[in-house]
Amino acid sequence: MPAAEKPIASVWTRPRRGREQLSREQIVAEAVRLLDADGLESLSMRKLGTRLDAGATSLYRHVANKDELIELVVDEVYGELDFPAADTADWRTAAARSAQSLRAMILRHPWVASVLGQVGLIHLGPNVTRMSERMTSVYATAGFPPDETGQAMRTVIAYVIGMATSEAAYLSLIARSGVSEQEFAQNLPSDKGGADGDGDGDGDGDGDGDGDLKVGNPERARDEGFDYGLQRVLDGLEVRLGRATP
Repeated sequence: MPAAEKPIASVWTRPRRGREQLSREQIVAEAVRLLDADGLESLSMRKLGTRLDAGATSLYRHVANKDELIELVVDEVYGELDFPAADTADWRTAAARSAQSLRAMILRHPWVASVLGQVGLIHLGPNVTRMSERMTSVYATAGFPPDETGQAMRTVIAYVIGMATSEAAYLSLIARSGVSEQEFAQNLPSDKGGADGDGDGDGDGDGDGDGDLKVGNPERARDEGFDYGLQRVLDGLEVRLGRATP
């Protein structure tokens, strides 16, 4: 078969099998639970089969390999996102809510950050496709030219993924330490001169430069830090929108 006629190798392009004792939905749900509990390194077809009281062979009837399984679990957690209706008069609120929902999903499932854009044809999944369409509609409704709506959306998503990936790593470190985030923050050394070795001069080790994590409510400080950067990204897009529309 000529290369141009070969089907794309993806779980999304292969017909689903008929009814079996173990369903794809069961496999995906258990894989998400495994990933949330133990991280990406713990995921294997054999371990997942054991948790499902089924042999790895049963899983291979639904997915060809681990990469296809990751395509499925990534799409599954994207189904958790909340998308407000696009609003011409208040597009920034809709954009911000979508971005915050994406961040919250990544923090609930920190393993997601390490696989986005790296495995298979994730963008073909129905939930990821829906996310892209709904978020793009926010910028299209705002008035961005057709050739810029996708770029505007991807700019915001890139910010969210970058920040959330850093946060997820920080929270994973705290989880391994066995203490609360508040206790972890209070025990961090303070060095406003930048000699702490983390490059931001605040001593908290999260790379955000906001020493507020050491006092008060560190979760609120992270929320406020994320929102500050998000609003500045939207500021830039708003300026661009004003120049792109008459």
